[in-house]
Amino acid sequence: MTDRDEPEVIGRRVQQLRAARGLTQKQLAEPAYTPAYISTLEAGRLRASDEALRHIAERLGVAYEELATGRPARLATDLRLRLTEAQRTLAGGEAERAAELYAALLAEAERHDLVDVRAAAQLGLGESALDTGELTDARRYFEQAEKTLADAPLPARVPALRGRAVSHYLAGELRYAVYLLESTLDELNRGGLHDPDALLLLYASIIGPYMDMGAHARAAQAAELALALAPQSGDPALVARMHRSVARTLLAEGRIAEADASLAKASELYRTLQIRTELANCHWMRGYVCAQNGELERAEAELRQALEMLTAKRAALYSSQVAVELADVLHRRGKSEQAAALLHDTLNDLNSERGALHSAAAHRLLGIIAEDARDTETAEEHYVRALSLLERAGAAGDLADLCRLLGDLLRRTGRVEAALDAYRTGLGHRTAPGTTTLGPAPAQPPL
Repeated sequence: MTDRDEPEVIGRRVQQLRAARGLTQKQLAEPAYTPAYISTLEAGRLRASDEALRHIAERLGVAYEELATGRPARLATDLRLRLTEAQRTLAGGEAERAAELYAALLAEAERHDLVDVRAAAQLGLGESALDTGELTDARRYFEQAEKTLADAPLPARVPALRGRAVSHYLAGELRYAVYLLESTLDELNRGGLHDPDALLLLYASIIGPYMDMGAHARAAQAAELALALAPQSGDPALVARMHRSVARTLLAEGRIAEADASLAKASELYRTLQIRTELANCHWMRGYVCAQNGELERAEAELRQALEMLTAKRAALYSSQVAVELADVLHRRGKSEQAAALLHDTLNDLNSERGALHSAAAHRLLGIIAEDARDTETAEEHYVRALSLLERAGAAGDLADLCRLLGDLLRRTGRVEAALDAYRTGLGHRTAPGTTTLGPAPAQPPL
């Protein structure tokens, strides 16, 4: 986008506006310029100075920006105000309404060639689609934002790159998500582009894929770097998201109190910012912490609150993920029938392309519930379906655990050779930690 149009475009615009107002070239020119000057300008043979354009704009009764660019006065400011409203709407949990606002903004930004507003609208549409679970749409919008920002510095492109990685992660494509995040981190750090917000966003986003792939050491390292970067970030929403992600690694290391404290910090920040989706995610992670710590009653309450908040804002994919966590707690509390009903409802919203990991978790838990009811045939069906989903996603840690469950089931039903094959598959994933990443760890920022 340039500050003003080419001389021939401006010349035609001046001529049209002058004719519409019934002015002669002499009337438009006086007292500072000559009719010949206006004639040359209208013919496109003269690049008028800003001072001359401001004089002509005043005589024509239009704003300088409208004369120089063709855009209505205050358009850019008005669009940014509308952009802020769309961001607030999304933060308040109204993803579908936010998408409507972003779509209208995108159309107007494209019409007037406002690159920064167009990119922001595309990012907003991508985030809205993530919230509603439309992962293919989300990926498309993030790719469009990357193209719009192709000439911008890498830190400016990080939100789009991160959004694309998250859409792949939620679809179960863990390895590719990690590749995108790690390669971007490596490029930032090796290139000396140490933007705290960009780095914090990437490190917080990569913790989840690392944990699901069984790369706990890398997840812990990413969490430490995120915590070190947090004081440099000027974005409280980003810091809150970081605290929520870091809680997962603290939990994996058995640091329950620290995990809970990290989530408490995130919750307070999100309450301040009134970001309902992320606040729901804090309740989600708190429920997970409580479940791992054996506080099942409190875990159920936290997860139910998260599910209620996410369902109210129609965040279908995230709601389904929380429902699986809640079903596990219900099962552990002896409410297996409630758990099974919840899981069957949830599987209607999940598939291999949309929430593969939580779909696998739902099948795994249904298999355990079936085994408890001595329905080994149904249990085996669920385990095999879960195994297929996890193999596609490359979730090594979950695969090893599932192979143990399937192997135990096969052994108890007298199929020893099949059981051994299942155990070998699980051992192969557990004894090959190098396969959980796609190369050396990315370069680190100088902290």
